[in-house]
Amino acid sequence: MNILVIAPHPDDESLGCGGTILKHKYTGDEIYWLIMTNISKEMGYDEQRVKKRQEEIDLIAREYGFQKIYKLDYPAIRLDTIPLSEMIEQITNVIREIKPEVLYIPNRNDVHSDHKITFDVLISSTKSFRNSSIKKILMYETISETEFAPPLCCNAFIPNSFSDISEYIERKISIIKIYDDQLGEHPFPRSIENIKALATFRGATSGVKYAEAFMILKEIW
Repeated sequence: MNILVIAPHPDDESLGCGGTILKHKYTGDEIYWLIMTNISKEMGYDEQRVKKRQEEIDLIAREYGFQKIYKLDYPAIRLDTIPLSEMIEQITNVIREIKPEVLYIPNRNDVHSDHKITFDVLISSTKSFRNSSIKKILMYETISETEFAPPLCCNAFIPNSFSDISEYIERKISIIKIYDDQLGEHPFPRSIENIKALATFRGATSGVKYAEAFMILKEIW
């Protein structure tokens, strides 16, 4: 089975579904990684930080064993400056090349504008007449983005699918540590303690030790 994981930024894939990616790999699925944004010196980042980001991406790819990485290299935090039609065309072409059956995508109501735009672009790119290979679309939660959405019923992340990652939680944590400059100490949302606590809570909800939660947006079976 072909799996496509879409991340607005490197680290979203690990926070949202890192354990599930490892689980797919263990069962023999082919997994692809599409990264929407990147950083550059032109955006004000120093050369060392830009180099470190690319090294992180390469290391993460090896850890998960992705078949291929697709880097769209749009400027981080500036997706709102890119024409939607351009992004839809690029993503549609990637999906047609891979022919994935399952997609993991960011939550539509995350507070980060890059996440919202990525969701909108993906929904347009996954229409059945554009890409008929897709049988399942799951929306993942990203700690420090999903839970900070305004407390309105229309913004709620209400999971209806859970992935048991009990066997993969420690490996997920070790991979997330590669993104060391994105982590902090509790009560900073992206602390190891909080990441593990969310997996514990989702596990308790679904009757396992550790889990990742998703909202199924589409399923054909």
